[in-house]
Amino acid sequence: MSRTGRRRVATALGSWGATALGILGTVIAARVLDPAPFGRLTLVLATVALFQLLLDLTSEEAVVKYGFRYIEQGAWGRFRRLLELALGLKAASAVVAGAIVVAVSPLDERIYGVELTTPLLVASVLPLLYSIEGTAASVLVLRSRYDVRAALLGWTMALRLVAIVIGAPRGVTATVVALVVAQVVATATVGAVGLAAAVRFPRIARAPLDEDRSEIVRFVLGSSLGTGIVSIRAWIAPVLLGIVSDVRQVGFFRAAQAPQQGFGALSSPIRLILLTEQTRDWERGKPETVLAGVRRYTLTAAVVMAVAVPIFWWLMPDLVRLVLGERFTPATDAARVILLAAALQLVFGWTKSLPVSIGRPGLRVAAHAIETAVLIPLLVLFGREWGATGAAVAVTVATVVFAAVWTFLLARLRGHPPVQVSTA
Repeated sequence: MSRTGRRRVATALGSWGATALGILGTVIAARVLDPAPFGRLTLVLATVALFQLLLDLTSEEAVVKYGFRYIEQGAWGRFRRLLELALGLKAASAVVAGAIVVAVSPLDERIYGVELTTPLLVASVLPLLYSIEGTAASVLVLRSRYDVRAALLGWTMALRLVAIVIGAPRGVTATVVALVVAQVVATATVGAVGLAAAVRFPRIARAPLDEDRSEIVRFVLGSSLGTGIVSIRAWIAPVLLGIVSDVRQVGFFRAAQAPQQGFGALSSPIRLILLTEQTRDWERGKPETVLAGVRRYTLTAAVVMAVAVPIFWWLMPDLVRLVLGERFTPATDAARVILLAAALQLVFGWTKSLPVSIGRPGLRVAAHAIETAVLIPLLVLFGREWGATGAAVAVTVATVVFAAVWTFLLARLRGHPPVQVSTA
């Protein structure tokens, strides 16, 4: 097997292992905590993630896109300046997100009807820790070491699992404290490895970005806007459900999201490889290679889902009882509905990496904006009426709309690829 093949296999094993650890952590938290405390834990983590991603300046995507460009050009001075700016912008936006979490924490009972002030205050440091880890991980992608990135992701998820095992028997606040400690260790580890990878690039004095500055700023703003909209899609469901319903329904909904975690695991290593290799191919002037890869991925994923979905739909009641316990059987219908959304999200998993690879983050913004415009009102209406199952229906309908939008956009890209390649 070639070195590239070995790295791909290692990436898949690392990503799948990390997701398995993440799912195991969710299962343990759900089984140890009752549905209501599990819902409170979900609300804490969802609130932090929502503000973090809404305010996030996703400079690590610019690092991948323009980092490969500067590597191809040998523009190492600009490359160094890009890394410095990315880390600074990412950390600054994370500090603002954490400050907002601190500011809204006293309003917890007004918003959700339950007391969450202390765990929210503890969790407010997570955005900064995530920002450092994310920037360090992007450097590993630039070295095409997505296998190392996947292994470190597994390490991070293993630490979180230990945190849940230690914290969950002691309550929601203790679990959040343990998760923060685990993230400190994970960020230190990934940061050290990322720094070691960065210093292996040629050490040339930083150079101004000059004419690339405005293009990079537009890319970062567009990518950040897209990430913000994605955050609404990913985290607004438990937050809104906590507002229009109750924490038990939030717990059931979080449990019902297990198919998303599982199917996300299948595509995670492939998406990481696509981001690395397709960005490099696009910068080398090979758009046909990139689009052919998207087509192969879509067809393969569709065939896999056509077989897997009916099986998991039939087994879902038994799986919920076996994995989560009898207390979570009310989540069965929601899990079946989420299964459909999860399958579509896997088939269209390339939509996370392709806009970055081709330098068109606005496509992601447009698609997710339409999806979110459908999602939010349906969440309020269906969540109030049918709780977790209603929220699951809202998510699935919005996902169908998202898939339709990207089907149209991909057809346009194939007809008129926006070729923007590096020049030596």
